[in-house]
Amino acid sequence: MNVARILVKDDDLVVRLSWRETAAAHRGSVRVPLAAVSRVTVEPDWWRALRGVALHGVWIPGVLCVGTRGHPGGQDFVAVRPGRPVVCVELRPTASFGLLAVSVRDDAEATADRLRRLAPDLDASTPWRQPLPVAEETQDTWRELAKNGKPRRRPWQRRRRGEKAPGAGPRRRLLRGYAPQDIAGPYRRRRASEARNDSKERFP
Repeated sequence: MNVARILVKDDDLVVRLSWRETAAAHRGSVRVPLAAVSRVTVEPDWWRALRGVALHGVWIPGVLCVGTRGHPGGQDFVAVRPGRPVVCVELRPTASFGLLAVSVRDDAEATADRLRRLAPDLDASTPWRQPLPVAEETQDTWRELAKNGKPRRRPWQRRRRGEKAPGAGPRRRLLRGYAPQDIAGPYRRRRASEARNDSKERFP
């Protein structure tokens, strides 16, 4: 069957994709150090393994979801299919991805148990997957907060309700006291003048 497999080769964890998944993801196998594995869980519902927004790959809900997804905490690589449990491998920040979510051809629980035995340093504080950090609480923003006094706003962060857009105040003060025709473009001013002249000719 055309389903991905999770293998351990030497000191690396390898996600070997099928040829269909390789074509859909536009990349080959994914390889990360086995020492970067922090937690291994099994998600019975495939759609719960998807986090963030799709960046690269093919996303057909109910058929196939394979590729890279982005979120404030980093990026995930997923290769999931409906109707199959998903092996979720959480990785440390040193790895290229934060999570590997793969629907495997073998027994998902057996695959997860094998990875737990082979991973040298697992986080056993909780058997559940950890939630995504909010944008203000990522490691980078905390470092910026300690250095500059306030975190830098990320592109995906919207302005809070009631917060003014940058530069809106001075522009509004500049335009205050002027009529609309004074701040309109030359084309609108010309049309307004023609309309006034036309009204004078019709109603002398």
